[in-house]
Amino acid sequence: MADNIAKKEEIKSQILGKLKRHFGKTLEEATKDQIYKSCALSIRDVIVEKWTDANKQVLNQGLKRLYYLSAEFLMGRALVNNMINLHLLKDYQEVLSEMGISLDDIEEQERDAGLGNGGLGRLAACFLDSLSTLDLPVTGCSIRYEFGLFKQRILDGEQVEVDDNWLEAGNVWEIPRPEEQVEVRYGGELEEVWTDQGLKINHKNYYSVLAIPYDYPVIGYMSKMPATLRLWSAKAKTGLDMHYFNRGDYARAMQERELAEVISKVLYPEDNHEQGRQLRLKQFYFFTSATMQHMVRKHKANYGDLHTLPNYFTVQINDTHPTLAIPELMRILMDEEGMGWEEASDICGRMFNYTNHTIMSEALERWEEDMFKELLPRIYEIIKVINDKFCNMLWDVYPGEWDKISKMSIIAYKEIRMANLCIAVCNKVNGVSKLHGEIIKSRTFRDFYVVFPDKFLGITNGITHRRWLAKANQPLTRLLIDHIGDGFLKDYKEMDRIADLLDNPKFLDDFMAVKQQNKIRLREHLKKTQGIELNENTIFDVHAKRLHEYKRQLLKVLHILHLYNLKKENPALHIEPCTFIFAAKASPGYVRAKNIIRLILAVADMVNNDPDTKDVLQVVFIENYSVSEAEIMIPAADISEQISTAGLEASGTGNMKFMMNGAVTLGTMDGANVEIYEAVGEDNIFIFGATEREISKMERYGTYKPGEYYEQNADLRQALNRLIDGTLPVANDRQFSDLYHSLLFGDIDRADKYYLLYDFASYSQGYERAVSAYQDAARWKRMAATNTAKSGVFSSDRTIHEYNDKIWRLREMT
Repeated sequence: MADNIAKKEEIKSQILGKLKRHFGKTLEEATKDQIYKSCALSIRDVIVEKWTDANKQVLNQGLKRLYYLSAEFLMGRALVNNMINLHLLKDYQEVLSEMGISLDDIEEQERDAGLGNGGLGRLAACFLDSLSTLDLPVTGCSIRYEFGLFKQRILDGEQVEVDDNWLEAGNVWEIPRPEEQVEVRYGGELEEVWTDQGLKINHKNYYSVLAIPYDYPVIGYMSKMPATLRLWSAKAKTGLDMHYFNRGDYARAMQERELAEVISKVLYPEDNHEQGRQLRLKQFYFFTSATMQHMVRKHKANYGDLHTLPNYFTVQINDTHPTLAIPELMRILMDEEGMGWEEASDICGRMFNYTNHTIMSEALERWEEDMFKELLPRIYEIIKVINDKFCNMLWDVYPGEWDKISKMSIIAYKEIRMANLCIAVCNKVNGVSKLHGEIIKSRTFRDFYVVFPDKFLGITNGITHRRWLAKANQPLTRLLIDHIGDGFLKDYKEMDRIADLLDNPKFLDDFMAVKQQNKIRLREHLKKTQGIELNENTIFDVHAKRLHEYKRQLLKVLHILHLYNLKKENPALHIEPCTFIFAAKASPGYVRAKNIIRLILAVADMVNNDPDTKDVLQVVFIENYSVSEAEIMIPAADISEQISTAGLEASGTGNMKFMMNGAVTLGTMDGANVEIYEAVGEDNIFIFGATEREISKMERYGTYKPGEYYEQNADLRQALNRLIDGTLPVANDRQFSDLYHSLLFGDIDRADKYYLLYDFASYSQGYERAVSAYQDAARWKRMAATNTAKSGVFSSDRTIHEYNDKIWRLREMT
């Protein structure tokens, strides 16, 4: 007891001390933001002390370090998550309460870091948490974007993009490292010079940008080894041009600085024009070049001989955005360190590994050859040589098959293909679910798999249950701790013990009481933030993910229109009350995706205001979907909509988050849904729709005719006609004719390329099965609890164990 009092007094002293020394304020004078920052600084002190000691031990023990390169790290708020991982949450809650302060109010002051967009970035954030929890050395590397993707606002029935200046109030967690800056070069010409040591390449007339690192420590659960997130910020090599400034040409004086610093300005600048594509290429080269330079410099300082690089570093390329790290390391080893091609190539082949995240070939990253050559001339020359050697090797395997070789080559048809470069060089190439791992071998990269069968494998994604259970769903976490202890927070296998509680009526009742509590929390949050009134005594059916046609938000909307039609035709018909919740951002240049958002909002306007339906059906669109919004929404969900076209979602991680929080999946056999089905059994999931194999067969033989389904299914026809018959409350009756046309008549290639009409009837039946199960309260509570009980295998700790066993071979810090 005395120790606890002393500990709490120390925390209080630290908070008050930070307020005084950093802000010159007493508690009574301080703003909520200043109190938040003082709490954060006190937590950061604890993490940094562990971090400093651990990094010293990594060096002393000669441990290999993972460099995890990703264009995104969608971190979410750090304050409470760090308190949980340090086992300090209860102490801080009590201290702040005694000071008359609500931790919830303080947490609200922290902005979500604008460093990611969706599943790719959230996966990377989960991996840092798990790597730290497992005490494995890692540095995640990306760009310190000044502005995130965008803040989404819904105005006049459509998405409007507003700048996300998340750094406006500073980032208390980061530590600048200006002494470790490096120079990144663009443009210029190459000059070949023969010396006594052989051919030397001189890079002339280039322009350069400084990369300034900011380090962000990330602590795992009860960890000795905090991870490092290194974010690179762009800065002009020269400051203000005083020549132009003194002449009064202030814009010209600032021009070079602004052109340089735009590189780290915005996450994913729009690339539907030449300048946007150039900027993205500059961004990807910027952080990969800076990272490789830093890695080589660090190795030389600590170990000297660069031939031993693979003994101390391994590099994971998360999707193709960081691929330029490969030719950049080749450049450094050859041009700056004097190695020959074979030496440098051997080192790169042993260090790099590639995670593929997409099945759709059109989504694989490509660059226009002429633009690439102009912007990165030396990198282009290196890639050209890699390609020549690779094609010569392919000729031995596929003699005379020019079409196949050109398809597999890195440079062809005036474009440079990043995925092909990764496969040509990397030691391992992995998919992100069992199904995806098979698809990249049998379809996406089939010809490569024939040549390199040992390179390819599948490792199913995971999520950190510290963030998505302990942080997002504290009431459920407390319930689980009461029954099985808190060991599951460190060891995900302990979650299997929840299965022993499935025949415990009291536990199941408490489990559902927690769900109701979370529904009320979401209701209060949406009323406060968006003025939306929810009825917590309805089914919460949630479709939350990036807006893309293959994720099929449109299928869900068509089904809602079907339910609306049923109720309008027969007002006496009983429909189980349901709240349909959507949350999604559409890329600013993705016209059809933005139109689907308009449709969701128009349907919401119609359904929510019709006297015949407003008491049983409600459609809600949550604005500006983010990690913080997800933490409130996911624990409240009853039904998890995972309805992508089979064979197109590589894995998904939202499906795992919903499952872990006791939502039951309504989905296709796609991505990790397949493994969720295997984990929970067919009685605890609702599967519908065509399989990947069935869709592949229809595509191969061209047998799918969406017009036939439209003609044969009256329910589908009536729902689809709502898009064009003038009944939706929009100013322009032709607003949704493009969506209607895309499903029945198609774009350039074919109609309904994502098989919405094909799956409509099956989806409707799946939804009815889910509603029927929900109406059986005893059955539903067991289904919901079973999903949580079986979710441990989807922890990112398990995923990291697999990566480490099969690819990285890192040793735990002792």
